[in-house]
Amino acid sequence: MCAAIDPADYPRHVPPGRYPGWDQALALLNRDLAATLPQVEPLRLLALPPYEEDEPEHVHVAMANGEWHGNNLDAESQDSPAAALASVADAAQETVVELLWRAWPLCPEHGLGMHPAEDAEERLFWWCSGGGPSHFHVPVGALDAL
Repeated sequence: MCAAIDPADYPRHVPPGRYPGWDQALALLNRDLAATLPQVEPLRLLALPPYEEDEPEHVHVAMANGEWHGNNLDAESQDSPAAALASVADAAQETVVELLWRAWPLCPEHGLGMHPAEDAEERLFWWCSGGGPSHFHVPVGALDAL
């Protein structure tokens, strides 16, 4: 049985540690954000109430001011670090792109927006499709290494 849900408690920023897998993934995305858009404050997890009392809350990746865009994170993605990173990367990119009205992150070689994609070993990379053959650029979370 779940405790009664008070809609007045939502939306709310999710405290660190409530969703450790998503926290770790978001830390990597925030490294990429800081490396490419240093003027933008770090992204945060934001929770909305569930539709039904026995469901989990809906968690989104939001800008520091609480704005977000797109679907909530898949609750099952918390079960694996790779799935958590993929889910958070997709949500972070959608929030940044839609709210800032710009492609993010950009491939430094082609100036085109990159997207998260898995390589053959199921590692998540920023992938670029432009300028000839597509290519994996850097792992998600490693844009600061450029």
